[in-house]
Amino acid sequence: MADNSQNRALSEEELQDLVASSDAGARDPAGGVGTMLAIVAVVWSLFQVLLASPLANYVLPGDVINNSRQVHLAFAVFLAFMAYPAFKSSPRHYIPIADWIMALAGAFIALYGFVFYQKIVDAGGLADDMDKWFALAGLLLLFEGARRALGPAMAIIAVIFLGYVFFGSSEIVPDVIRWKGASLKKAMSHMWITSEGVFGIALGVSTKFVFLFVLFGALLDKAGAGNYFIKMAFGALGHLKGGPAKAAVVGSAATGLISGSSIANVVTTGTFTIPLMKRVGFSSEKAGAVEVASSVNGQIMPPVMGAAAFLMVEYVGISYVEVITHAFLPATISYIALVYIVHLEAVKNNMPTLGNRVVSMGRTIGGMALFFVGFAGLCYGVQYPVAWVVAAVPDNSGLILSILIFVAYAALLKLAASVPDLEPDDPNAEEVELPVVGEIYRSGLYYLLPIIVLVYFLMIEQKSPGLSAFWATMLLFVILLTQRPLKAIFRGQSEMANAFKDGVVDLVQGLIDGARNMIGIGLATATAGVIVGTVTLTGVGQVMADLVEFLSGGNLILMLVMVGLLSLVLGMGLPTTANYIVVSSLMAGVVVELGAQSGLIVPLIAVHLFVFYFGIMADVTPPVGLASFAAAAVSGGDAIKTGFVAFFYSLRTVALPFVFIFNTDLLLIDVSWMQGILVFVTASIAILVFTAGTMGWFLTKSRIYESVALVLIAFVLFRPDFVMNRLQPPFAVVEPAAFATALGEAKAGDEMRLIVSGPDFDTGETKETTLVLPITGDGSSEDRLADFGMLLIEDGDAVNMDEPAFGSPFSDSLSSFDFYGDNPVQIASVKAPADQMPKEVIFIPALILLAFVAFLQRARMSKTGEPA
Repeated sequence: MADNSQNRALSEEELQDLVASSDAGARDPAGGVGTMLAIVAVVWSLFQVLLASPLANYVLPGDVINNSRQVHLAFAVFLAFMAYPAFKSSPRHYIPIADWIMALAGAFIALYGFVFYQKIVDAGGLADDMDKWFALAGLLLLFEGARRALGPAMAIIAVIFLGYVFFGSSEIVPDVIRWKGASLKKAMSHMWITSEGVFGIALGVSTKFVFLFVLFGALLDKAGAGNYFIKMAFGALGHLKGGPAKAAVVGSAATGLISGSSIANVVTTGTFTIPLMKRVGFSSEKAGAVEVASSVNGQIMPPVMGAAAFLMVEYVGISYVEVITHAFLPATISYIALVYIVHLEAVKNNMPTLGNRVVSMGRTIGGMALFFVGFAGLCYGVQYPVAWVVAAVPDNSGLILSILIFVAYAALLKLAASVPDLEPDDPNAEEVELPVVGEIYRSGLYYLLPIIVLVYFLMIEQKSPGLSAFWATMLLFVILLTQRPLKAIFRGQSEMANAFKDGVVDLVQGLIDGARNMIGIGLATATAGVIVGTVTLTGVGQVMADLVEFLSGGNLILMLVMVGLLSLVLGMGLPTTANYIVVSSLMAGVVVELGAQSGLIVPLIAVHLFVFYFGIMADVTPPVGLASFAAAAVSGGDAIKTGFVAFFYSLRTVALPFVFIFNTDLLLIDVSWMQGILVFVTASIAILVFTAGTMGWFLTKSRIYESVALVLIAFVLFRPDFVMNRLQPPFAVVEPAAFATALGEAKAGDEMRLIVSGPDFDTGETKETTLVLPITGDGSSEDRLADFGMLLIEDGDAVNMDEPAFGSPFSDSLSSFDFYGDNPVQIASVKAPADQMPKEVIFIPALILLAFVAFLQRARMSKTGEPA
């Protein structure tokens, strides 16, 4: 970063080195060693593709499939010591003997559970003396690999957690988190031999899902899709006011489909967009910040989100389709807001436009909306011809559909061959020729085919993410091998052999890139497993819950602020995936539990998305936001200042998680189609109004009271229930003694709230929790109580509860209460539904106030002669 400290924009070669050193390893030895490393990377990629394929059970031995996490980590550790030098001063062009020894030892110990599988099974899965020393050596090598690939913070945090396992009973450990400590054998067995530690869920998700999506992105980029998406974004938006910045946002959103790395995204799109943003009047820092904000958001944009989204599938226990359904709306309105931010920056500074084309804003927005709706409709509509083929020829439908896809690909490729191939533009050229969408769109339509295949298998067929990515990757194999020779045939050229050879080179390079990009993610998930293993072994998660509850005073908002701050602080040194694993394993359950105690039912997916959003913010936040450093390296601006501006631009990403925790409509939880459309429209208006309020500019420069009014209007549009609940409470309080009567009188579709109070099973202290009782069907109060598994005992005016039947709806929710202590578990209060107007009524005064602010600003503009 020395160059960057002098605010010099790095050259293309230096930028690729920056990406390599952070994402794929800075070392690139030549000769036989370089070839060997390339072969190892290709073998890793092919192994993962085969593992995800339907043929895995027929081709791979069962032992390999059962121990695939060990094989995955062995490749990652080996390549980490090969690709990442130990220090900045270490050699880049050859591999020292010490690194060879550590790479081979690390790979062998990663495979220890596979090699000595029978021995471990015979010992009942417990470590013996030999196991514990191998496991300890394995952890040390894993930490060193993580230090090289991810920076020191990850390894330091893992060592601190591991130290707590051994020395938890020490006097220096605060009383509140002190525990008895574990022996070396017990700890090593937990961390390395079982699936509770390093080889836990996180590494399993990296093995099953994440690798395939990273490889999919690397291959799609190698095919040329990245350049096509950027060109299309510039063709559509480059001519508008602040056009390069708007194109950067849309181009980064499209590149976010391809790249799971914020840094690679910044450099890929930023080398073209940042110089053009500076040309129309953005400062170096603001140009870099726009690129950072849009690139980082690529991780929250479905259908291909960051690696943490796949972990949610396992941690929350829902399908990937549900994860991306819940994530869709916040991600979409976040990008809409970012386009509006750069529009306001351009309007505020009266920036010039690029090129001489005049196209109306309305036509541009309409065209883009038509494209996205058309693309979504195509992804959805594909199921009908597929269903027809399957019904007509059920035995050979797979073969026929494959032929049809290839025919569609060949037709689109012929269309692409009718126009010249897209070459990357020089953003520093004296005259900038903006691409014309009508001329260039044909050159890359076939890139959409793998994305359609991926979305079809994920959303329509609802196959696993791994299998969906496998079929999309298979299509990319075909595209990379055939696009050059087929174009040569369609253009009447004769260099078929050379074209095919170039295709093979592209495919091999894509396989190498995919594997090298996975080194860091593989090590991050394995090292984070040590932290998760510590939580499960020591029970520190419950202690942390009590501590955070004490510090927050039981206030849910204060607690969410603390969780957000923890994510940001840890994110200064941890990659997004590891940050998400650590914070969610420590805090997700706590937020849900505290919410229930406060009477707010927080869905688990909302908490995990909250942690995920704050985790990605760590790539932005100074002083260690890596994406900000990468953008500053491109722009020649100050890295810290770029980070602060990017954080300001990302305020909506900070605000949205707080909104969707309290208003789960934003996550499309339990909403109908009509409600979903209304939520989308109002949330889009709300985020635009919030942006205008924080930017200090709506139709013209806002006065302070107008900015405050705009932020309040945004709040009301996001949280109409907050206002309505104060005007008309949604529940009427019922005495506990009348609970059974109220339950019998409740109508189907109603929801009752039951506040239960009683002694905690562990501490004996009195605590409360809220149960939601959804009323379904008709029935007496006795029938409904039996359905809920509740046993009530009347004691005067009080109503005591007996332990609910095992497997009944609330047996888990009430499992932390002591039903056999001296003090009974009681119903503290009952809330029955009350008549309330629809919360959407609140939108009317909010929109009237918005119209009034617009009227004030228009009046001011007409006085000063500003154009409307």
